[in-house]
Amino acid sequence: MTQRIYNFSAGPAVMPVEVLEEAKANMLSLGETGIGVMEHSHRGKPFVAVAEEAEANCRKLAGISDDFHVLFLQGGASTQFFQVPMNFLGKDQTADYLVTGSWSKKALKEARLFGKTNVVCSSEDRNFCYIPKEAKYSDNPAYVHFTSNNTIFGTQFATEPEGPAGAPLICDASSDIFSRPLDLNKYGMIYAGAQKNLGPSGLTLVIVRKDLVEKGPESLPSMMQYRIHAANDSMYNTPPTFGIFAMGLVFKWIEKNGGLSGIAEKNAEKAQILYDYLDGSSLFKPTADKDSRSKMNVCFVTGNEETDAKFIAAAKAEGFDGLKGHRSVGGMRASIYNAFPKQGVVDLVAFMKDFESKQG
Repeated sequence: MTQRIYNFSAGPAVMPVEVLEEAKANMLSLGETGIGVMEHSHRGKPFVAVAEEAEANCRKLAGISDDFHVLFLQGGASTQFFQVPMNFLGKDQTADYLVTGSWSKKALKEARLFGKTNVVCSSEDRNFCYIPKEAKYSDNPAYVHFTSNNTIFGTQFATEPEGPAGAPLICDASSDIFSRPLDLNKYGMIYAGAQKNLGPSGLTLVIVRKDLVEKGPESLPSMMQYRIHAANDSMYNTPPTFGIFAMGLVFKWIEKNGGLSGIAEKNAEKAQILYDYLDGSSLFKPTADKDSRSKMNVCFVTGNEETDAKFIAAAKAEGFDGLKGHRSVGGMRASIYNAFPKQGVVDLVAFMKDFESKQG
């Protein structure tokens, strides 16, 4: 087999090797069934058991009570950008949005198709390099929406924003889902594309309060109603079966590695190694404000586009792939999600030190 290299991609991203190995073992036959995991009917007993176990492991991992539905959907977080307001925002209501990056801007744009919106805060004035401290909420918002981690710009909410009492808090957690403990009592809904921290692309995890689901209008197309998916155990239509299987394995892997508390410690340690070097470097500089830095996506620049390009090419030649930053920021971005190994960060820092020394 070709030797695996360090994958710093922002998504689809690195997955745990033992998860990939177990998935590989079930490709030709799921357990002793004689039928591969991707070939099983989603209504057959073997796959139903897989889905039930995945949901059970998800609930155990995050302490999800029976007050919430756990749904395995399709369409990515981008579908949730409009499905959320379709279900929860009436034309005469206002939804509050915290705008801290490209994805929250897109979510806001979709919400405006269905009702009124209020921008609680925005960090666009400095190209989204910080999490705003000032916030102006509506008097009675239908919900408050925020993006917990900003993949492109490398910023992250240290804790949940506190909106008006009674307003459901809805979070796009696509790039930091299950990277740290959650207090679900603060939320009405959390959603996340799987391809960064939970598994392969094509699957979206939605954790939504049951009372909110029942408030959604029944006049919507069936596929757009959370109640339809909940009533059919995420199998109203054929779900992404392999993605659910792989996500279930990832849940078990996180639990094996100390649960959300244990994985949070590992993530903090990895990020600290890289930020400590960047803070002392005379060549590389982080782009996000210190109190807003992401533990998932570390963005940095040299201040010279030619030097950035030279570094990215040299790093790729040495087995450090996916380091090119998003065009909105430029420079470099090291995505170090749950499954990214600590040794990869250590080796990257060693390479950066060597590169810096050669630049004089």
